[in-house]
Amino acid sequence: MDFEGISVLDLFAGFGSLGFEALSRGADRVCFVDQNVHALRSLQATAENLGAGAQVRIVKQDVLRFLSSSEDVFDLVFCDPPYSWPDYPALISTVFSRRVVARGGLLLVEHSTEHDFGDQPHFLFCKDYGMTRVTFFSQEAHV
Repeated sequence: MDFEGISVLDLFAGFGSLGFEALSRGADRVCFVDQNVHALRSLQATAENLGAGAQVRIVKQDVLRFLSSSEDVFDLVFCDPPYSWPDYPALISTVFSRRVVARGGLLLVEHSTEHDFGDQPHFLFCKDYGMTRVTFFSQEAHV
């Protein structure tokens, strides 16, 4: 994927590894969403250390609440909920029903290999990395 000039949403951002990596590869802006105070402080410090404050938006909010109120659209959405997340299909559905992913954009969901979302609308493919699976979805893959 060409990251040059894209907008990125990092849900359940934690310390922001995925979002900051996207910035380092040319993303124009990244919005980080998390509720953990320690993670939010780390995100702010990292953005300042990288001199990327103008490109970064940090939101302290529940992800589902953020999705229900956001009107922003992103080219790439990273979603790394806790592996114990109770309803991945509903989370994925919310991302697409709220039209958070831009036309031609991607949603990447990190989760345990115990889950298989091949039957979900918008599914493209998945890749396994040990016990972790990353599933790729696209607005255009809607069944």
